[in-house]
Amino acid sequence: MAAEVVSGPVGSGVDVNPTGNPTQIAMAYLQDETDANVTNLNLGELDITTDEFILDEVDNHIQANLEDDLVKEALKTGVDLRQYSKQVETELQKIEQASIKDYIKESQNIALLHNQITACDSILERMEGMLSGFQSDLSSISSEIQTLQQQSVSMNVRLKNRQAVRCHLSQLVDELVVPGAMISTILDSPVTEQEFLEQLHELNSKINFAKELSFRETLACSDIQDIVDRLKVKAVTKIREFILQKIYSFRKPMTNYQIPQNTLLKYRFFYQFLLANERTVAKEIRDEYVDTMSKIYYSYFKSYSSRLLKVQYEEVADKDDLMGVEDTAKKGFFSKPSLKSRNTIFTLGQRGAILSPAELEGPILVPHTAQRGDSRYPYETLFRSQHYALLDNGCREFLFLSDFFMVIGNSALDLFNSIMGKTLSMFLKSMSTYVSDCYDSIAIFLCIHIILRFRAITAKRNIPALDKYWEAVLELLWPRFELILEMNIQSIRNTDPQKLGVLDTRPHYITRRYAEFSSAIVSINQTFPNERTNALLGQLQAEVENFVLKMAAEFPSRRDQLIFLINNYDMMLSVLMERAADDSKEVESFQQLLLARTQEFIEEILSPPFGGMIAFVKEAEALVEKGQLDRLKNEEARITQLVRGFSSTWKQSVESMSQDVMRSFTNFKNGTSIIQGALTQLIQYYHGFHKILNQPTFRSLAVRSELINLHHLMVEVKKHKPNF
Repeated sequence: MAAEVVSGPVGSGVDVNPTGNPTQIAMAYLQDETDANVTNLNLGELDITTDEFILDEVDNHIQANLEDDLVKEALKTGVDLRQYSKQVETELQKIEQASIKDYIKESQNIALLHNQITACDSILERMEGMLSGFQSDLSSISSEIQTLQQQSVSMNVRLKNRQAVRCHLSQLVDELVVPGAMISTILDSPVTEQEFLEQLHELNSKINFAKELSFRETLACSDIQDIVDRLKVKAVTKIREFILQKIYSFRKPMTNYQIPQNTLLKYRFFYQFLLANERTVAKEIRDEYVDTMSKIYYSYFKSYSSRLLKVQYEEVADKDDLMGVEDTAKKGFFSKPSLKSRNTIFTLGQRGAILSPAELEGPILVPHTAQRGDSRYPYETLFRSQHYALLDNGCREFLFLSDFFMVIGNSALDLFNSIMGKTLSMFLKSMSTYVSDCYDSIAIFLCIHIILRFRAITAKRNIPALDKYWEAVLELLWPRFELILEMNIQSIRNTDPQKLGVLDTRPHYITRRYAEFSSAIVSINQTFPNERTNALLGQLQAEVENFVLKMAAEFPSRRDQLIFLINNYDMMLSVLMERAADDSKEVESFQQLLLARTQEFIEEILSPPFGGMIAFVKEAEALVEKGQLDRLKNEEARITQLVRGFSSTWKQSVESMSQDVMRSFTNFKNGTSIIQGALTQLIQYYHGFHKILNQPTFRSLAVRSELINLHHLMVEVKKHKPNF
């Protein structure tokens, strides 16, 4: 039956009838399976009838089969292979029959499965057709999407280009359009209104924009050019009238010109508009302002300076008022100490207060008020007031010029000088006239330091406008100060002690003048030290020291000479220490001189009452150092006289010496110090006397018992120290 059902083996390319009996179909499948199994049991694909047979391959195949476990088992047991082959074949047939029965039993299910598979194939075929259609449709849709995307990108680029063009065109149109509000405001509104200032800014922008378009040859520019030009002319006219009116208001008497200046600063854009659009008018306004303010400042400061001079001290120093001039040389300045409100030449007094911050930047003097109060002032006070007014007005003017006229650097300085130059020249001329006939060196020196401080103030405010003027003033004052100082030095150098009147051990008036003057200059010079000044002061000090020595030489006795020197050194040192620093060169120099002369004077006053003992002590100490004290062992009578003489007279001698010292020195504190020094020196000498008599050479002297106990002597001496 299988031969009838199956027309060819499965996989041989012969189709199976899909519509046959289910049993036939199953048998056909079974036959195919059986043939396949039999073929597997044969020697594979080995074909010994072909010409391609190769013995080596047969050997390999046999060797491979011998490796099979069943074959190995059969060979070991000695089984007959033929019999074994038949047994295997029989078993396979039985299995085949069983398999056929199973297939026949399941034939219905297999046929059903076959039909289902066939139906699935048809369904899948239809689905494949549908999916192919979908794929085709999707391909066309993708191409359409790409086309739309390209169109979208192109439209986006065109949109951006149109927006950019629209932005530029709208800005161009906005800049070109002249609103009616602008026209009415420029034509009718006062220039002081905020709306006018705002519209002026807009007009300035349109003018600048029109200029820019004209360079690009934009045709639309010609449509508005006429309107913009007429508005510009109207605005320039109104601004010119307003600013000139403010400038002319400066000329009214008693006008505080700072008020209209502040008003102009509120409308500083007006000048900026003129400078950008009508330079001729801007130059006219600038020239008018310069001319007006130059005359105002010149008139104001000329009047103020002349009025200040009316409240200056009437009596001023002249060429004869020098440090080395004797009091009897002329009847005048130094001969009238009782003159009320007298401005002294060599004494600083309260004049130095002018350099304090409160005085330096204080209110300026009002001349007519001072005249009503009958007040008088030294020159440096008038100088300070005059130049502080100049500093204040100059700084304010420079800031106004820089802000309103928009100038910086050298342009600002040139504009400032064109306004203030005439005034500054007038100041320098009047100052030159005064300085050429001035002999008040302290006034000149105070003026120098006023200028130095004012220069520091302008530098702190970052105002360079007055720098050259400060330098010019200093160039006038420094040489004059140095000349006056050199004249004073020369006057002391040329002083003849014999023409100075009666000799007196008290401090000399020339040294007092020097002390007052030197302390004044040193105290002022501490803030802004000047080496040239220090050098001149050193020359002056040297001449004064020489003068003091020449005056001392006029006294016949060394004692009076020392008293004169100590009184003068002490007075100069006291005055210097009131104002100068303790470590200044002048103070240190006079301290050394005073100490040296004081020590010499102490020796001088101890010599009359105690000279014998002092000489013995010095002589004996010298011999002790040489080891030759035995040379004095025969001086018992001398020693006895010294011991008994000291014991009997030392109290009276100390008392007399103290009274004499206090009478000799004008400074009681200095006299007390000298007495204390003398008593201390006396105790030291007596202590040395004790030590010498304790030497082996003199221990056997009986007079040693009469020596005064050193401690007792110190107690007694303290009773004689004066207290002041």
